[in-house]
Amino acid sequence: MGQLFQTIQRLVAADRYVIGQHAAERLEERGIMEWQAVAGLEDGELLLERQDAQPNPAVEVREELPDGTEFKSVWSLLRQSGVAKLVTVHFFDD
Repeated sequence: MGQLFQTIQRLVAADRYVIGQHAAERLEERGIMEWQAVAGLEDGELLLERQDAQPNPAVEVREELPDGTEFKSVWSLLRQSGVAKLVTVHFFDD
């Protein structure tokens, strides 16, 4: 498991995260509740870790809704402020 992913998971578990405007819009658009994306991160499957992503390093994670529907979340690490940020979510068939 990637170090960046573990760091983001720890920050989210400690309530040290923010939801970006784009992510808030995608959550609403796709009918995913914020808490579902947050809670799903703990057991999520790391798909890709992008240390060199700009403007912040990011991870792509496969998460699952209570009904079994899978979706991908993108989380980044805001190093300067020491928080994780939910960047976007989407279903795999989008």
